[in-house]
Amino acid sequence: MPQHVYINDISAFLPNKPVSNDDMESLLLQAGSRPSRVRKLILRSNKITSRHYAIDPETGLATHNNAQLTAEAIRKLGQQGHDLDSIEILACGTTLPDQLIPNHALMVHGELKLPPCEVVATAGVCLSGTMSLKYVYMSILSGLAVSGVATGSENVSSIMRAHLFTDELESPDRQLAKTPEIAFEKDFLRWMLSDGAGAVWLSDTPNNDNDKISLRIDWIYQRSYAGELDACMYAGAEKQQDGTLRGWREYLPREWLEQSIFSIKQDVKLLNDKIIEYTVTRPLQELTQQKKIKPDEIDWFLPHYSSDFFRDKVDAGMRLAGCEIPQDKWFSNLATKGNTGSASIYIILEELLHSGRLQKGERLLCYIPESGRFSTAFMHFTVV
Repeated sequence: MPQHVYINDISAFLPNKPVSNDDMESLLLQAGSRPSRVRKLILRSNKITSRHYAIDPETGLATHNNAQLTAEAIRKLGQQGHDLDSIEILACGTTLPDQLIPNHALMVHGELKLPPCEVVATAGVCLSGTMSLKYVYMSILSGLAVSGVATGSENVSSIMRAHLFTDELESPDRQLAKTPEIAFEKDFLRWMLSDGAGAVWLSDTPNNDNDKISLRIDWIYQRSYAGELDACMYAGAEKQQDGTLRGWREYLPREWLEQSIFSIKQDVKLLNDKIIEYTVTRPLQELTQQKKIKPDEIDWFLPHYSSDFFRDKVDAGMRLAGCEIPQDKWFSNLATKGNTGSASIYIILEELLHSGRLQKGERLLCYIPESGRFSTAFMHFTVV
């Protein structure tokens, strides 16, 4: 069995041209009788200046579905010199696949028309992409495969467009309440999330080209705190007064439309109250106590936070855990690439890996939180 697993290459695919803050509502369209009252507030807080949508600005129609976005990221690996026909394992993570059945990874495999191989889909929100990477990592480390591809992707614009909220806005209950806009927990995420995909090529040997670096995977750590906290981000359900979720199968089909049951919702208060304690401080305390992290030895910290609003809060949570990493060692492209959920850490890593800034021996620490029902992951890599 191999002693180590290496990330030999990373690709990212961001559909269409970047979309500025001023152009967002013209693409997603206005939901309700007036422009969103929270859009500027949310954008001022998250400090995202551009993002990408799988939407044709001329027709308003989708340019890609989720499987196609993922396939494009994998094709870029092929363009970067990797033999896609040799893939032994394909593991794909996403928040919202294009359909309930078949699973997302099988649709990606079919889109690419690759030869037979092992195919696995990982579910979740942001961590679905991280767990797909971990699956391939463990498979290679255990000797079950020599190489594989892991992906993270999101096509969230497909459920953020205004026409999907029409029935809710025009329902008799909504007219009676005289609220001409969608609820804040839904509108909030329209200005936070965007589309993209990333793919990683992993193998049991580093790149044999002396001019090309690899990332040795030292460890991948994940913790769920679902046993302690209610759901915070959810779709296909409504949150009840007692904190439980009532799933879509318990509603009538007309209620799916009238209440936008399949839209993504965020419990913003719970997010602000608990995200740092449960995804930063507590897990980092455990990792530092286990001596898996020595803060002084980290050269690059790659955080996937959903909004710049959390940057200083993440910093404070790390200090509280005794894991201070100065912000001049942080690398993020949130402002220009947007929050692409499970694809974000791939898109961050892709930009840094191909920037020419990484040097042999440097250590990277990646942070991936998930607010679906609070969980978190950290990954530690060494440049070789």
